[in-house]
Amino acid sequence: MNPITRILDEFPVIITDGAMATELERMGCDLNDSLWSAKILMEQPDLIKQVHSDYFTAGADCAITASYQSTIEGFAARGVTEAEAIRLIQESVKLAGQARDEFWAHEENRSDRPKPIIAASIGPYGASLADGSEYRGHYGLTEDELIDFHRPRMKALIEAGADILACETIPCLSEAKAITRLLEEFPGIYAWISFSAKDGRHISEGTPVSECAAWLDQHSQIAAVGINCTPTQHIPSLIEEIKQETDKPIIVYPNSGEQYDPVTKTWKGSACAMSFGKSAQSWYENGARLIGGCCRTKPEDIQAIADWARNLKTT
Repeated sequence: MNPITRILDEFPVIITDGAMATELERMGCDLNDSLWSAKILMEQPDLIKQVHSDYFTAGADCAITASYQSTIEGFAARGVTEAEAIRLIQESVKLAGQARDEFWAHEENRSDRPKPIIAASIGPYGASLADGSEYRGHYGLTEDELIDFHRPRMKALIEAGADILACETIPCLSEAKAITRLLEEFPGIYAWISFSAKDGRHISEGTPVSECAAWLDQHSQIAAVGINCTPTQHIPSLIEEIKQETDKPIIVYPNSGEQYDPVTKTWKGSACAMSFGKSAQSWYENGARLIGGCCRTKPEDIQAIADWARNLKTT
């Protein structure tokens, strides 16, 4: 049984964590770097572990590792050997696992929540380019080329012991297909695929999200389908589009409501008017079953989700 099904059989919702980079920046880290939070794996890994701990304390049932922008190619550009790059990628899973195990050993309310799981982040090919391509998706690569790109990191994260793979901020259906085909090389391993979206109906590249959900619905190793790194106002309609085409659990973890400009690498606009916790409750009522936050969200936002989610009853 995949870990998402196992938890949702007993609990009505899985709370994922919030932004890693936002918290690292709050701690004083400079992430204006092509490696983004992966840079901190090299420099201050204890801070990554601390962020995971903070989210578990806030109520997260799932930690997403700091491997989104961790690639062998990216580390090689810094003079890191392939062996050391693989070690760093795997370290992201170990840090999350250590934080989880230490938290769970002292958690008193185990009956109210599942033991948290570790989701190994697999960012899109575009993230490795550090030029905002994950919000466009027009790579000019074949599915086979995308498979070759993703294979070493996926293998490393699986061997590190991740519970599930978080294939996130995927901008195009071709990359989702490549990842799904690659998963077949690892029987018994499950992943969720969450897309970045440009509006309430289409993923970033322009494909209708309903078409993506329909294709992924046919593949048993895909444990959940959804949206992340997208403004909150698009989430309700995206959930509606997805649930028309699949019975798989729907995962949503949008940004705080502000919009990212990949050219200037800055955030514009303001956070959503409704509190993140109340917005998340509406997403649950729409049909989402894995809910958390992406960029610019904080442990307080995850706590706001937990405040109502812990009172739900499994139907």
